[in-house]
Amino acid sequence: MILEPAPPDFEIVHSIDRDALGPPLVERTDADGRELVIADGSGELHVRLRDEQVARRPAVLVPLDSMGELRADVALHFARRLAGQRTGLLPAALRLTPFQKRRLIQLLHAFDVHDLGGGPRDVAAKVLASDHAQRRSVEWKDSHARRKANRLIHDSIALVERGYLKLLRGL
Repeated sequence: MILEPAPPDFEIVHSIDRDALGPPLVERTDADGRELVIADGSGELHVRLRDEQVARRPAVLVPLDSMGELRADVALHFARRLAGQRTGLLPAALRLTPFQKRRLIQLLHAFDVHDLGGGPRDVAAKVLASDHAQRRSVEWKDSHARRKANRLIHDSIALVERGYLKLLRGL
């Protein structure tokens, strides 16, 4: 979510109280401003503060792109939080199911093994904890663990090479 200073003729009801947001999990500053990752019971919220005046006169910038509706939902969530209201969970498109979390962890682990020079046998042994990786070549060739390890390697490379952007779009 991108915050800009509101124009001077707008009445500002709620300024941003950094203490009320809680300590950020991550805080970075670069040429585009400051980025905060804050968390509450509903999940993590990534906030980009483009200007130091934003804290006193916050306004949310919502680009009207294919994710505009999702961005507006997140902005409403943030506005409720600033007002001290119950916020509920982040939009469903931004929440991962337990299965998706396990799968992503598995993919990242498989990518790490592959990136360090490991092959499908290594992925099967280390990520899948499969004893099929120790089998002879003839048995390994027809193994479901080999097929699954190859799929993990393929999918993990796709995820790391910009496939993660689908997660940000809620797909």
